[in-house]
Amino acid sequence: MSAESHCDVAVIGAGFAGLRTALRLREAGLLVRVLEARDRVGGRSAAATLNGRTIDVGGQWVGVGHERLRALAESCDTSLVPQYTAGSKLLELGGRMRRYDGLIPPASVTALVEMQSALWRLRALQRRVPPDAPWDAHGADALDRLSVDAWQARWLRSRGARALFDIGVRAVFCGTPRQLSMLGFLHYLRANRDFDALLSTTDGAQAWTVDGGMHALAVRMGAALGDALQLDTPVRQIEQQADSVVVHTPRGALRASRVVVAMAPPAAGRIDYAVTLPAREQLAQRMPMGSVIKVLVAYAKPFWRANGLSGEFVGDAAAFSPVFDASPADASHGALIGFFDGPEAVHWSGDAQARRREVIATLVRAFGPEAAEPLDYAEKDWIADPWSRGCYTGLWTPGTLTEVGSALRAPCGRVHWAGTETATEWCGYIEGALASGDRVADELRHAMAS
Repeated sequence: MSAESHCDVAVIGAGFAGLRTALRLREAGLLVRVLEARDRVGGRSAAATLNGRTIDVGGQWVGVGHERLRALAESCDTSLVPQYTAGSKLLELGGRMRRYDGLIPPASVTALVEMQSALWRLRALQRRVPPDAPWDAHGADALDRLSVDAWQARWLRSRGARALFDIGVRAVFCGTPRQLSMLGFLHYLRANRDFDALLSTTDGAQAWTVDGGMHALAVRMGAALGDALQLDTPVRQIEQQADSVVVHTPRGALRASRVVVAMAPPAAGRIDYAVTLPAREQLAQRMPMGSVIKVLVAYAKPFWRANGLSGEFVGDAAAFSPVFDASPADASHGALIGFFDGPEAVHWSGDAQARRREVIATLVRAFGPEAAEPLDYAEKDWIADPWSRGCYTGLWTPGTLTEVGSALRAPCGRVHWAGTETATEWCGYIEGALASGDRVADELRHAMAS
């Protein structure tokens, strides 16, 4: 950029939300510039190489109902690959490893009855939460003050039921039930069908992957923007004036009629807005990111399949859990993908060698001695990422949604907001990021036409 350049709309952040916003606005004839702090596009999606194959070390799954993302993949001439699910799953509960088939884990009858009752109750409660205004739900104040942990303590009495519920919460949110507001939890469930769907493969949020990698879609979107995309350009300050906004970066200033901040609230809060934005500042302080480290391990072949296993493993005491099969469609080699999430991610962040030993030890315990000899290993510690500082999404802590949640999408003068956290459906997923880009693009076209 020159000392000061000009455009109609400046978009801050080149993740899926920012890229979608920019492309939609350019289709409408507006002059758009996209500023990205990283040296790449994609935000919380990222690529790496495992045994010579490009893999995703960030967001990767396409879920049932993710129609915008499916359409994007189709427009990029990319096919979807069903998540491999053939065979038995593994559950480690109370120190015992068990195989099972279907949806029902091998827990006690009491635990299963309690879990089913809790899921029915959650579906009933989530229907009370308006998707676009959860703070207006009946009993919103009480639900927002209540942690998911406190709700769980009331309705799940058996150790097995609590363990299963904790595994699910940790896998979905990369946090613990005590961190989460019950209202925020219900809002997330409603936006993503229900708790079952969030945890499911074939019929849920982990139904497909993208042939060639999810991150490749972001690269295609960025390429379509050409010179309108500026990488390695962190935004330090956004200064609103009477008829424009000035965006300050180390490369110079950019003057625009409007600005879209397409970042998670905690990351957006690190920008200096020159004036106080109390509600948005509270969002940044009270909506922490989840904690996760994603790991992929390659093997000469998917040996677990010969043993009748799907590659899916979860454990109540396992630091590295859940695990899925991530082998290429042609099974030319084997690969397993898994996660350190929530407190386990915090504990294991910072010591890569110890982390790798823990990964291999867990896979050997689950799948046998062949797991001790990997061909290759790749990982991404999202806590250590300087621009994300966590994944998958921001967490609604108790009391935050009713007090400052309405600021999530509300424009602040000439500053508008996008990002998966702002989506009213599919929030937390790439589908939600795309939906937020569509919403803010429509919002801007209306605002700039009036």
